[in-house]
Amino acid sequence: MANLSQIRRKKMLEFLETLKEQHTDDASLIAINQIERELTAKKYGLVWEEHEEEVDVKMQTHIPVFTEVEDKEIVGDPENEQYNFLLEGDNLHSLKLLEKTHKGKIDVIYIDPPYNTLNDGFTYSDEKVDGTDCFRHSKWISFMYQRLRMAKRLLSKEGLIFISVDENEYAQLKLMCDEIWSENSFVENVIWNKRVPKNDKGIGNIHEYVLVYANDSNYKYKLMCPKEGIEDVRTLLKDCKEKGLTIEETEANLKKLYKKNKYPRAITLYNNVDNNYRIFGKINMSWPNGNTFGPRYDVLHPITKKPVKVPDRGWRWSENTFNQVVDYSNKQILPNGSIICGRIWFSSKDDIQPSTINYLDEIDRMLLRSIISLKSDGGMVLENVFGKKSTFAYPKPVVLLKMLLDATTYDKKAAVILDFFAGSGTTGQAVLDLNSEDGGNRRFILCTNNENNICEEVTYQRLKTVITGKRLDGSDYSEGRKANLKYYKTDFVDKESENIYDDLLEHIKEMIQLQYGVKVDNKKYIMIMDDEEMDEFENHFNEYECIEVVFINQDVLLTTSQEKLLQNIDVRIIPDCYFDFELREVGELW
Repeated sequence: MANLSQIRRKKMLEFLETLKEQHTDDASLIAINQIERELTAKKYGLVWEEHEEEVDVKMQTHIPVFTEVEDKEIVGDPENEQYNFLLEGDNLHSLKLLEKTHKGKIDVIYIDPPYNTLNDGFTYSDEKVDGTDCFRHSKWISFMYQRLRMAKRLLSKEGLIFISVDENEYAQLKLMCDEIWSENSFVENVIWNKRVPKNDKGIGNIHEYVLVYANDSNYKYKLMCPKEGIEDVRTLLKDCKEKGLTIEETEANLKKLYKKNKYPRAITLYNNVDNNYRIFGKINMSWPNGNTFGPRYDVLHPITKKPVKVPDRGWRWSENTFNQVVDYSNKQILPNGSIICGRIWFSSKDDIQPSTINYLDEIDRMLLRSIISLKSDGGMVLENVFGKKSTFAYPKPVVLLKMLLDATTYDKKAAVILDFFAGSGTTGQAVLDLNSEDGGNRRFILCTNNENNICEEVTYQRLKTVITGKRLDGSDYSEGRKANLKYYKTDFVDKESENIYDDLLEHIKEMIQLQYGVKVDNKKYIMIMDDEEMDEFENHFNEYECIEVVFINQDVLLTTSQEKLLQNIDVRIIPDCYFDFELREVGELW
């Protein structure tokens, strides 16, 4: 089948070659070459009018840096030297700096970017973009594209990114992520059922989306979350045993519990109880795909000794696998007459096919489902944190973030989690709550601007309340959380500054602390910027009890005795590891 577009492009490109022979002046050739580039540009995928932001223009002449706001430091766990970080400023600025400290080191990214609705729109380069802007989609894509490209570079090889979005930009976002990560890296489109309908288009919209991508399409993983209701089931089973209820009575109570609470199928399948009061679920042994025939072999019934009826579709397991899990010598006859032999359940009749079984007490987690039904109570949670109604609109529920992060990091409890559209700080609270519940040591990095004082008055204050357990008005919120936090503001250093080298050195401490998630306290983590400081360090070396890392300015000239002193200590040279590219760019390094 002919590609008509390709044929037309070929004819136009041939005509352009003719024009090049006829018009050899520079202006004509430049124009012709521009036309040629447009003709050979991408012809499938997401295409948009590229826009430039103010922060892009600023970074052409200025170098982004962080400045710590020391009086906003929160120490809720003095025994733990690890810190979380809140970065105030444009997230493009923050991402640029995070590439220097966390390239390939972020385990999970969750973001809730602006939804770009027709009415509300979003702020782009300090200007409001709404439904009246004919380039609103192109501006949103330009805004997101470079941030997601940087996000990919920050993710570890086994990293995952979760992106919340609604119907306004879902299609564009999916194509964009397919291009940045690849279609093979697409994990799932999780649908969040918010339960509360939004009726603005004649249909009660009760869902949003969470797109999930893996940074490495070849990485094998399972997102596992706790089984909903499993603790309720365990409590019921304990009560039934203590009351001496029969197997049949226990099963009846179990099914009543499921019906009352409407638990997901992943747990309601476990609705049988064996003679040892262990709850189990049955899975049909016949092949699940009706168009595919499985192996056919005889399965003997443990009582009649006759082969049970073989389904037309064959068995789900091979005969070898079946023989590994069946145990005819260990029969357990249940009150209803059915039989358990190892991991195989048989009916009392041999004309009913057997099932494989799994015990609930052996399975605490299940695969994260692609539909999550959770009430949209983010506003109520935020109101509880502040003790009054918050002006922040539509915060995500903490329980949703906890579910996503738990499913991703339950076996990696020291994960580093990034949210560069932090908003009210839901991701930070989710990390803190999750660590408190399972003893994890996850750390977060949150980035948000300070539009309408959101970073200072909402994000920071929320984290402070959660960590300290005290609201702004002094009232009690909770027992607090064991965690530490540093607060940075973004700033710029002029590339034409006569003292650019010294100007950048003033912000090295922030970069060190961010990269290692610690506080440069000049006890465990020491920073030495000149020869005098190095001499002072040497003279008082015996006073240091436990040195972790010494960061030394590259211009410090070490004496022989100082080199010997440092030979068994982890030493890092600065600033090459942070601003070497910028300094070379302006001719300060070679």
